[in-house]
Amino acid sequence: MASSVSSRELILETLLMITRDGQYSHIALKNVLDQYQYLDKKERAFITRVVNGTLEHMVEIDAILNRFSKVKVNKMKPVIRTILRSSVYQMRYMDSVPDRAVCNEAVKVAAKRGFVNLKGFVNGVLRTISRNREDIQLPDKTDMVTYLSIVYSLPEWLVKQWLAVYDADTVETMGKAFLENKKTTIRKSPKAGDTTEFVKRLETEGVIVEPETQMKDVFYISGYDYLEKLQTFRNGEFYVQDISSMQVAEWADPKAGDVIIDVCAAPGGKSIHLAEKLDGTGMVEARDLTEYKVELLQENIERSGLTNICARVQDATVKDPESVGNADIVIADLPCSGLGILGRKPDLRYKMTPKMQEELVKLQREILKVVCEYVKPGGKLLYSTCTIHKAENEDNTAWFQKEHPEFHLQKEKQILPGIDIGDGFYIAMFQRESHE
Repeated sequence: MASSVSSRELILETLLMITRDGQYSHIALKNVLDQYQYLDKKERAFITRVVNGTLEHMVEIDAILNRFSKVKVNKMKPVIRTILRSSVYQMRYMDSVPDRAVCNEAVKVAAKRGFVNLKGFVNGVLRTISRNREDIQLPDKTDMVTYLSIVYSLPEWLVKQWLAVYDADTVETMGKAFLENKKTTIRKSPKAGDTTEFVKRLETEGVIVEPETQMKDVFYISGYDYLEKLQTFRNGEFYVQDISSMQVAEWADPKAGDVIIDVCAAPGGKSIHLAEKLDGTGMVEARDLTEYKVELLQENIERSGLTNICARVQDATVKDPESVGNADIVIADLPCSGLGILGRKPDLRYKMTPKMQEELVKLQREILKVVCEYVKPGGKLLYSTCTIHKAENEDNTAWFQKEHPEFHLQKEKQILPGIDIGDGFYIAMFQRESHE
């Protein structure tokens, strides 16, 4: 069994993959935990919490380090900076780990990585922070941008962007929601049968199950090690999907026999939900850009056991002539800045930039212009993103209505974390005029 030092080395390696090498946090963490499957549940949970927690609080952590270290964070060597960040997170947010142990382990890891000459620096910074932990002052609300940025670890440009649309209380509520502990949201598959028996099977596997009171067959699960270990998951008895994302199929409300095209479908939650709603009729074609993404779709389709759904590689920016006018429903859940899911993918706040957002708006419009042609007269187009950004959401909807007057907006909603149920998400539903 790996020692606690090994756990902290794995934390360091994972955080370096994310902050230095640019990997996405959920992929880096999954790869590390898959590689070290022999670790016990408690150790895996510790690694997961420290990695995600460090990323969630990184702006705040850096502000604390800059106050107590003569060498500023941006001047530190990446390994040392990462050791200090994860150590400050443990000292500030994990009461079960004594400060003395955090300091000692940080010094050991620095030495193991060849920074023997910086052991004293690491030890000095962390012990100074430990001695002064009760006196750490965060900004007050006299400067709302700085306050929201540091207290909720949000980039200043993003705080300014949201404050231009929402009041400060709303932005603060979202910031708090992103830092809350997230349980996994699942939707029970029809193949799972009786709900009571389904819940019992989960509990037998050591899973803590809580029903969602406002939606049928939706549950929050926690206490498990990893999904692939659960027989219920391998059997396709449930699908992991956020409540906000489930709204797409609810709004689409397909009727028996409908043909549905999901143009950017991976990993497949919405496609599978729609196929379940068709109850063995019709067909859902789940498309995505690469073979890798289509393999993900295929894995989830096979686990679901559904026969009225298929997957194929298709670039959504390139018109597929055979699809023109063929779909009763087109789902366009498009690539976006992902700012609604910072609670699940905390590193996105550091990867996204305003320039990248501008490029995404162009891509979204390019795709919408193509895929709207697939909708039959009288059919529906659902546009959705998992972000909170007016230019990608409400502004794109207004643009689309102006460019395509034959599509009438039926309804739209910006779902806000902490205010609505689920992650931050946007949906707009259009109906195409019929020829009648």
